[in-house]
Amino acid sequence: MASALSRNVSIPFYALLSALAVALLAPASASAQSERAEPRPEVAETRQYDGLAEGPYARLLIRNVMVLPGHGGPGQGPFDILVTGNVIESVRPHNPDRMVEADRVIEGGDGIYVMPGLLNLHLHLREEELPLDYIFYMQLATGVTSVGPAEEGRVRDILEAVQDNEILAPRLFPLYGWGSFTDYTQEELQDTTLAPEIAREMIANGVRQVYINNLTWNPDLFGAAARAIEAAGGVTAVHIQPSNTSVVNAMDAARLGVSMIVHHYGYAESALPRGVQDFPANYRYQDENIRFREAARVWHEVGTNPESRHFLLNTLVDSLVHFGVVMQPNRATYEANRNILAAQGWPWHEKYTHQALWEWHLPNPHNHASFQYDWTSMDEFYWTYMYDLWAKMIFEFNKRGGTVVYGTDDNYQWSTGGFGNIRELQLVLESGMHPLEVLKTAQLNSAKFIMEPNLGMVQPGYVADLVVVDGNPAWDFKTLYPFGTIRMDPETEEMYRTRGILHTIKDGIVIENDRLMAEVERIVAESKRGVGPDIVTEPFVVESRRPAGQGGGGGNR
Repeated sequence: MASALSRNVSIPFYALLSALAVALLAPASASAQSERAEPRPEVAETRQYDGLAEGPYARLLIRNVMVLPGHGGPGQGPFDILVTGNVIESVRPHNPDRMVEADRVIEGGDGIYVMPGLLNLHLHLREEELPLDYIFYMQLATGVTSVGPAEEGRVRDILEAVQDNEILAPRLFPLYGWGSFTDYTQEELQDTTLAPEIAREMIANGVRQVYINNLTWNPDLFGAAARAIEAAGGVTAVHIQPSNTSVVNAMDAARLGVSMIVHHYGYAESALPRGVQDFPANYRYQDENIRFREAARVWHEVGTNPESRHFLLNTLVDSLVHFGVVMQPNRATYEANRNILAAQGWPWHEKYTHQALWEWHLPNPHNHASFQYDWTSMDEFYWTYMYDLWAKMIFEFNKRGGTVVYGTDDNYQWSTGGFGNIRELQLVLESGMHPLEVLKTAQLNSAKFIMEPNLGMVQPGYVADLVVVDGNPAWDFKTLYPFGTIRMDPETEEMYRTRGILHTIKDGIVIENDRLMAEVERIVAESKRGVGPDIVTEPFVVESRRPAGQGGGGGNR
């Protein structure tokens, strides 16, 4: 089957979303725009995507379904949902005797739920060896209808096509660096007095999310950029690099005005009884094996010091809430560090993890986030300890009124993008938040943060970014996997699998998720053709399944 992403569809051009984002102060340049989701009930043409999806429709009816609204409320219904174009026109109690005319009807029934699509605000497209259709299809098939890609280059080439629904993909809210889409020199970008001017130009050129990681070495510049972007109408995010936590930690970043802190960095460092982390003598930031080891060990130091622990879970949390910073944990991307063998053995790797991605995961000191060599039991202990304390902090932050949003930081560290979406929900649940709260982080919370008032809920007037799933995701997140989850028939005691997500609907376009995953399977199988064992798989390859002519390649010595 030809990829619906690798070519133009044959249906005549139809731009369902003509609103180009984000130009809060001036019209945006087409090369930089993030997509603005706007309800548009008029439908000029229904597109078809190689049998993988079709829509939008003049009238789409989703009958007899339970609804999770997206704002943290419980399931309601059963309802009938009428979608016109890409907008939810009505959500009405189901009446089996009421006949509603529609161009397409999706029948629900017992156990079928509808909820808003997930907004994954942090995703990596990586390099061109990883096909975009593979990345996007895995996101859509696991319920994500919006992503925040971090690679500017690959985004620029496809943004307009995604906006116009010429290709099948989630909507894009890219992350851009300070100064992107401007012509300022490096010296000018470091001039705090020019920050308002730079920010206004970035926002005018369509930038919405700004990553200010590379400014953490200079608190004055960091704060000037954060305040300027907010004043211009955008939002900022920071990955607080360990090399600069001596000048900007999480407390500092919040005080200086950053909108959102991603990952886990900077929190424990804020609670130390001194101004710097206790780096070992051989520490080198560029050596990721050491860097990630110490990133967990600092949490152990803080957690085992009663005063530091109290500061972390109380003073720091209260300060983060006071300053209004948003937390995006990204727990799925680091999960391998607490049990590397389990992460390497996820059951979906052979069928669904692209070979290019697998090879980037393999231990290699020259690849980013491929540092799990000489990775010891003590390293896994420190990361396990850290995950527990980090979860407690997330819980306290949420309980005291802080806003948690959703992002996975896939595709890294043995996390296969798509499946990482469900793992992120489960790992945030470890904090003690209620499952409905966890779903809200990925729906209404994330939509509000990205300034999308028409996304994140199942309500009339909202854009039809929806997920139709066999089972209640608030009861079990595993219902969102394409392969569903195992249930038992209480009468026969027979085991069966639920059907997973039946349809992801983006902009009113109905996706056939089983066909989408079949296409993913084809792409992955092609990538693995002729591939033999490697340092990770060699000990576990059954000799009869080894490719012809290939001996051991495990690198044992």
